[in-house]
Amino acid sequence: MADVKQPVERPLSPHLQIYRPQMTAISSILSRITGNALIVGVVLAVWWLLAAASGPNYFAYVNAVATSWFGDLVFALSLLAVWYHYLAGLRHLWFDAGKGLEVETAELLGWGCIIGSVVLTAITIVLI
Repeated sequence: MADVKQPVERPLSPHLQIYRPQMTAISSILSRITGNALIVGVVLAVWWLLAAASGPNYFAYVNAVATSWFGDLVFALSLLAVWYHYLAGLRHLWFDAGKGLEVETAELLGWGCIIGSVVLTAITIVLI
C-alpha cells in the first residue's frame, strides 16, 4: 500500500483556467439547442394555421400575436435555427465522407456554420 502522508492539491476536474471548449463541442451543443428551439416556431405557425381554420375572430387574435414583435422574433430566430441546422448537416455529411476531420479544418467548419447561418438569415430577411 502506498504511504500517503499529505494529499496532493489539484483540481478534481478540468475547469476553464485549463480547459478551453472546442468548436466541435460548441457546434454540437448549438445544433441540439437550435433543433429543440425550432419547436417554438413550429408551434406558433401551427397555431396560426389552426386559427385560420377556426374562424375570423380567433384568427384576428392569433394573427396579431404572430405578426407582433414577439412573432417576428420567434420566426427570425427559427429562420436562424433552420439555416444553422442546414449548414451543420452539410458539415456532418462532409465528416461522414471522412473529410475535414483535422482539428483546424473542423474548427473552421464550425465557425463557418455559425457565421454562415447569421449571414444567410440576414440575406433571407432582407429578401423577404
